[in-house]
Amino acid sequence: MYAIIETGGKQYKVAEGDIIKIEKLGVEAGDTVTFDQVLAVNDGKLVVGSPTVNNANVSATVIEEGKNKKIIVFRYKRKSGYNKKTGHRQPYTKVKIEKINA
Repeated sequence: MYAIIETGGKQYKVAEGDIIKIEKLGVEAGDTVTFDQVLAVNDGKLVVGSPTVNNANVSATVIEEGKNKKIIVFRYKRKSGYNKKTGHRQPYTKVKIEKINA
């Protein structure tokens, strides 16, 4: 059984027991989070919502919050001596999917 959820402007395919990194939620470790934006559920038969599946949600437990690896942003223009190097670390929340209710 799996479900497709939407959170933080992104869509994730999840199953029970999966551990995923999503956009930062601002919740402490050990808390429970419920995702109501369930776009599709498959338990032998695919049910697609329009836009979401009625009475379906996914519950998850927060494991930790942190920052991803640094992404280097390098801007360069040839022959003019212009270059600029910056970096960015995107914050995330790591959650474990506990139950898919459909």
